[in-house]
Amino acid sequence: MAMIFIGGSRDLFELPEHAVARIGAIVAAEHGVLIGDAPGADAEAQSLLAGYGYEHVGVFHAGKEPRNNLGDWAAYRIPPPDGAQGFAVHAAKDREMARRADFGLMVWDGASPGTALNVLRLALNGSPCVVYDLMRGMVATIHNMADCSAMLHNAGPDVRNAVEARMTPEERLALPA
Repeated sequence: MAMIFIGGSRDLFELPEHAVARIGAIVAAEHGVLIGDAPGADAEAQSLLAGYGYEHVGVFHAGKEPRNNLGDWAAYRIPPPDGAQGFAVHAAKDREMARRADFGLMVWDGASPGTALNVLRLALNGSPCVVYDLMRGMVATIHNMADCSAMLHNAGPDVRNAVEARMTPEERLALPA
């Protein structure tokens, strides 16, 4: 069973039709799903999966309990490093999902640095990721760091700078200039 990391921007509260269809195909193929507990795209995808009555889902969270676990699935707490604040609280769980995933599916608002960083993490691990870039009306499959760099270039310097500010030194070194 392939493991699929599904995620996206917290500011999205409706999944595009093509992403809904792809999640339906994931369910039909009985792939495992790794998903976060955030509001927005994570909660929307969880709602869809729960509507299917799908069981092969693991919810990853940083807090004591998941913020969202709409299917009452197995929950995996990945504690943040001591003193972590803001986005850094959830970075460890995102890295863990990217590490475990064979593939990714990200619904991106075209600006969220967290979603872009998850695409980068998947590329670093050699896991292809389908990205629905809603700002640009594009769908792309990111296979490697060169693809990821092109995605960030298309997003513009503000997004790229925000992503780079959140990277670990190892992630930063892997990004082509």
